[in-house]
Amino acid sequence: MRSSTFPAAGAAAAMLLVGTSTAVSATIADYPVLSGQALRYALAAAILLAVVRHRRLPRAGLTLRDFLLLLALAATGLAGFNIFLVEATRHASPAMIGTVVGAIPIVLALVGPLTERRRPAARTVGAAAVVTLGAAVAAGLGGGSLHGVLLSLGALVGEVAFSLLALPLLSKLGPLRVAAYPAALAVPMLLAASIVLDGTSSLRLPTPTEAAAFGYLGVLVTATAFFLWYDALRRLGAARAGLFAGLVPVGALVTTVALGLGEAGLADVAGALLVTAGVLIGLRQPAVTDAAGRGGAAVLSGSSEPKTNGGGRPPVQRRRVPDGVAPDREPTHRDQVTR
Repeated sequence: MRSSTFPAAGAAAAMLLVGTSTAVSATIADYPVLSGQALRYALAAAILLAVVRHRRLPRAGLTLRDFLLLLALAATGLAGFNIFLVEATRHASPAMIGTVVGAIPIVLALVGPLTERRRPAARTVGAAAVVTLGAAVAAGLGGGSLHGVLLSLGALVGEVAFSLLALPLLSKLGPLRVAAYPAALAVPMLLAASIVLDGTSSLRLPTPTEAAAFGYLGVLVTATAFFLWYDALRRLGAARAGLFAGLVPVGALVTTVALGLGEAGLADVAGALLVTAGVLIGLRQPAVTDAAGRGGAAVLSGSSEPKTNGGGRPPVQRRRVPDGVAPDREPTHRDQVTR
């Protein structure tokens, strides 16, 4: 677990930052939502691209496949997610939307390994179920129409795509570019959707208070959180990193209480405890004793020139890897949460 401490802290910080977006939602309630998202993504992209240039990262030539993945990530994980989320609020309660979208941990625990042609790890799936239950308890079930449920499911798909479409790009582009490029590509998509859905009146300058709120969202909730998330995703894998998505309502709760905007109820506390327990369960590596009596998660690793033991059979070689990480790569909630 020591090797995953830093990326785990990054994933936790990213999701807690996303949760704090509920605290600023009241200050931008009168601003067109999709145009507002375009503003924050534009700011975040500018910051991230400036960091890329300042660090003088080596050029990464984009292939057609890379560009299509980035375009799909921007269209689904950013623009699509926000469009579905905004439309869902017209047909369902925020609690119900939060419960549906809050299922992201278990979806990533099941689907993430399959994209890498691996079986989902039972411990990670079980932990994700605990995290998802905790998020549902904290959010409340709420209510809504079938249309609202379907729109919420669309937002959930966008949330899944935000992570899974990034995985093939991270090893080549790194977390900074994978955070920056889709954010920049999502800006014209969101502006176009805003004009179609809300008319040209949606394109207006924010007031000073609104501008300050968008600044917070752009710098911390987008640029910083996106980088931290993608860095953790690269190191932990989708299944284990997805556990931390359950911390979003916890971040919202902590911010609400800290700013005196509300009080923590029993369901809030119980949900937060369940989420924490689930994350800890999922990160704990099961001990497996090998032939030499050493503990630790082990996977088989072949040897090109095996030496035989006394029985004439080559000994099994094992190396330790974190649970849920592929053996051949580096362990790597107007109230809405915006991302």
